[in-house]
Amino acid sequence: MGVLKGKTALVTGGSRGIGRAVAERLARDGALVAVHYGRDGAAAEETVAAIEAAGGAAFAIRAELGVPGDARALWAAYEAHPAHTEGVDILVNNAGAAAFAGIEDLDEETYDRTLALNAKAPLFVIKYGLARLRDGGRIVNVTGTPDLALPAILATITAKAATNALTRSLAAELAPRGITVNSVGPGITETDLNAGLLADPGTRAHLASRSVFHRIGEAEEVADVVAFLSSPDSRWITGQHLNATGGLQLSLI
Repeated sequence: MGVLKGKTALVTGGSRGIGRAVAERLARDGALVAVHYGRDGAAAEETVAAIEAAGGAAFAIRAELGVPGDARALWAAYEAHPAHTEGVDILVNNAGAAAFAGIEDLDEETYDRTLALNAKAPLFVIKYGLARLRDGGRIVNVTGTPDLALPAILATITAKAATNALTRSLAAELAPRGITVNSVGPGITETDLNAGLLADPGTRAHLASRSVFHRIGEAEEVADVVAFLSSPDSRWITGQHLNATGGLQLSLI
């Protein structure tokens, strides 16, 4: 613990899966972590308890993302919590969800809802957080892998691509303040959200074979990449997308 001592981080979707792994890793590095959640308060409190049991500091805040006024509500919840600090050093936009629908099945309601959560929310969370984000801060957007064709989640891939583009443009705009902006694209990762899919041995074996390491990734492995981009060591990296996929693209060549 230590590289983030004295820093404050906010992790959206921080109660489960990759978000929880990120929250725990940043806390282990010394940051005070605001663990955002949308609906599962018990999971958020469990994450906070795990961080505190390991000697870290965290608190949970609730705001539903993907609905009108969501970003303002998130920052209002942050400011209302007695443990919050006046400034934030690290903002990790991790909250998101996949909508399974190809072009034939995709309807406008699903498309709008998917973009609201995966693209619009991160943009406005950043926008309304800029006054709170300290100079020299870090923004990390957990998005997707832009080089893969994934027609089964067409709206989700579209939204993640938008956030990747946002990352690059914001990196240029926020550079005068010393704020870096980067994105991370997880591959096939072991989380509770994927548990049903990965429970089938055949599906699991097929998906594992997509990585050059022939296994499913762990949430902690993605969190380590996010932690690097949140640290002082990443000060010369901005506007970049890092694929944390275990060589997923390489196996498709």
